[in-house]
Amino acid sequence: MACRNCSPRPSEEARMTPWHDVGEPGDFPDGAAWPVRLNGHEVAVFRLGDALHALADRCTHGMARLSEGYVEDGCVECPLHQALFDIATGVPRCGPATEAVRRFPVRVVAGRVEVQA
Repeated sequence: MACRNCSPRPSEEARMTPWHDVGEPGDFPDGAAWPVRLNGHEVAVFRLGDALHALADRCTHGMARLSEGYVEDGCVECPLHQALFDIATGVPRCGPATEAVRRFPVRVVAGRVEVQA
C-alpha cells in the first residue's frame, strides 16, 4: 500500500527518458515561447514568472506551432484557429481544440534548464 504523502514511483519509461539541456532560465523571456527540438520532439518552452513549462509545439486541433502563438494569462493561443491551451497543464481552455497538448517535465539543475523528452 502506498503512503498518501509519497509520490508514485516513475514508470520504467520515465526513468529511461533522457533530460536535455536547453539553456539558462534567463534565456527564456517571460510570457513567451521558445521552440526546441529534442529527441525527435518539437517542444515549446514557456516561462511564466519564475516557472518554466514545456508543451508539444503543435496544436492538437490544427497542428499549428504553439511557439508562434500569443501568450497571455497563463495560456497560449494557437495562431491558426485561436484555440487556447493552459501552459501549466496543456488542457484546452477554448475551442476548437478539445484534446490536451502533451506536457514535458522541466527542471533546473545547476543553473541550467532541462526538459525530459
